Amino acid sequence: MADLFDALRAAGELSLLDEQLARGVVRMAGESRPEVLLAAALASRAVRNGHVCLDLGRFVKPLLEGPAAPDGAAWPSLQAWLETLRGSRVVGGASDTTPLVLEGERLYLRRYFRYETRLARQLGERIEHLEAKLDGKALRASLDRLFPRDGLAPGELDVQRLAALVAVARRFCIISGGPGTGKTTTVVKILALLAEQAVLAGKKKLHVTLVAPTGKAAARLREAILEQRAKLDVDESIRALVPDATSTIHRALRPVPGSLSRFRHDADNPLPTDVLLVDEASMVDLALMARLVDALPPHARLILLGDRNQLASVEAGAILGDLCGPPRPVGFSRAFATHVTTLSGDDVPVAASDAGDAGIEDCVVQLRRNYRYPAGSGIATLAQAINDGDAERAAAVLAAGHDDVRWFSSPSSKDALGDALRACVVDGYRAYLCERDPRACFDAFGRFRVLAAHRRGPLGVETLNALVADALAEEGLLRPVGPWYARRPLLVRENDYQVGLFNGDVGLVLPDADDGDAARAWFFTAEGTVRKLAPSRLPPHETVFAMTVHKSQGSEFDEVAVVLPREASAILTRELLYTAVTRARRRVVVFGDAEVVAAAVTRPIERASGITVRQWA
Repeated sequence: MADLFDALRAAGELSLLDEQLARGVVRMAGESRPEVLLAAALASRAVRNGHVCLDLGRFVKPLLEGPAAPDGAAWPSLQAWLETLRGSRVVGGASDTTPLVLEGERLYLRRYFRYETRLARQLGERIEHLEAKLDGKALRASLDRLFPRDGLAPGELDVQRLAALVAVARRFCIISGGPGTGKTTTVVKILALLAEQAVLAGKKKLHVTLVAPTGKAAARLREAILEQRAKLDVDESIRALVPDATSTIHRALRPVPGSLSRFRHDADNPLPTDVLLVDEASMVDLALMARLVDALPPHARLILLGDRNQLASVEAGAILGDLCGPPRPVGFSRAFATHVTTLSGDDVPVAASDAGDAGIEDCVVQLRRNYRYPAGSGIATLAQAINDGDAERAAAVLAAGHDDVRWFSSPSSKDALGDALRACVVDGYRAYLCERDPRACFDAFGRFRVLAAHRRGPLGVETLNALVADALAEEGLLRPVGPWYARRPLLVRENDYQVGLFNGDVGLVLPDADDGDAARAWFFTAEGTVRKLAPSRLPPHETVFAMTVHKSQGSEFDEVAVVLPREASAILTRELLYTAVTRARRRVVVFGDAEVVAAAVTRPIERASGITVRQWA
């Protein structure tokens, strides 16, 4: 085992941090067995790689039998390893104070065990709660007005209406769906329903908190709410009660100055809210979700909105996917179906696997009908093939010649875009570079983006940004001289609450006619107002002709160029490719060889945690 530890460390599978944590843990406990040292290091590695815990039975053996393992290295059987861990002073159970927790075959760093069990307990309490003080007659009338049955086939289930019923009737609700399935439309109607019920109950105001993981996602949420709120079929007094103020999760929780993980709002000082809506919930990691739910007052509703098929959070956990559970047809427990039918008159389907008791399955609604892409859309068909893990069908869609899907091989040269990609970026960015009006320039830039899987490497973001700038300069569209050249696009990388810019915000360097044509970074808001900042005031940022797929979450563009690496990699997954493709509203152009596309489609993200077991078992 000592040889195996050293080999994994030398191969880079274990970081210096993993090693130091493991050695520190075993040294303080007086533990000398190499099996415990290796397990502690691998538990640290698991969290670093996005897992909540180390699943000894599922994730370890492939690593230990991989190329990093030395010839002839022996490792104990799973049962022998588990017995060793159970007998170690480093490892304990839920009620102990040991640095590691063993639960079945899952080994946790105690901090993450606490996050997971605390979140599961708090959600469990909400899952059990049904809202009793509802005006059923008024609710039926509101549902019929906000969710008319026009366009539905006889007997067809209106899943958006069903999602609204779940959100109103329960204290916890998850609404998952891909782009164009009407998530925001549904949520705005839910907020109107809740506002109407609050007025009927004699409340002057319903306190609603709208949050998203990034500043860009929060801004997009606000834009969508403003658009959909104007279309609501409600009294103007109710429309005025539907809020549009959004913020990042961190800003809502109010970070303690000088701390990255402590917030002013917590269980002892909860958020002053009646409803908490979290958009882009797939991007929220376990630690942040646990702290957010900690800060939620017991009476408040929690609504998670997102796409379970998108990329999971950068940090540990895949909370939305875990909570949504395995794919299944629409259906609820008989008890909840009866309750909803009594409340609303709607005929609610009962799950085939109904065990009688209400559970998390009564809180999850999956929106599948797409209102954005027309019938036969290449983007929609490609996204479905990717989600299904069907590489052959995905390749067929890419090669079929759809108007909204194009496919090219990856550029072969290490220092050039290649003819197809070059033509794509020149055409995609030409409009914004030819605009004179700053707002029109900004809007035109937001219609196209290059997305890449990697930050570094021959086809990573850093390389592509330089190559795109050179290509545009060669076309006479751009003069990338100096760091603050005109029309340089900027992506903010960190939140800066003092300046009022947030991770994911996009701006343009433009001359300011009101200040002697000095170079300023222009940022436009959803209301159309502009902020012009001197470069010295900007938080950390980078050029953004190209951005990683991870950074693109929460954004949409008319057209995207998806640039895949020349070889498959660990970061290239089904979820990454799906997320990239579905950033496009009208057209996607994929640059990647067939083998790389197939590798991505057939490689789903797998993150170890106990959330699914705790909520769905």
